[in-house]
Amino acid sequence: MSSLPTHRLFSYGTLQLPEVQLARFGRLLDGRADALLGYRLGYVRITDPEVIAASGSDRHPLVTPSTDPDDAVEGSVFEITDEELASADDYEVDDYARTSVRLRSGGTAWAYLAAPADA
Repeated sequence: MSSLPTHRLFSYGTLQLPEVQLARFGRLLDGRADALLGYRLGYVRITDPEVIAASGSDRHPLVTPSTDPDDAVEGSVFEITDEELASADDYEVDDYARTSVRLRSGGTAWAYLAAPADA
């Protein structure tokens, strides 16, 4: 028996892709649009073959804080279980760090942001 969704996850990248959701969670997630304010979108080259196979690309989006408060990164918020959050953690490579963020809607969610350089 799987647990009930207990986490909110904001995705701006490959976790929004149906093929990645099916590979990681065994189901398609039902998301709603939201945004992360004060961040900008960049990209990182992925070298993990399993992640590349799941996403179909070695170039993944990566957000970093912006000095422009008008910057925003659009994405989707998903309700996921403890097990699905653990699976998302396994999917994200070391370039990312799971962080609690406040979204444009006023709600909070987990998001995978650029890992600190000293980590």
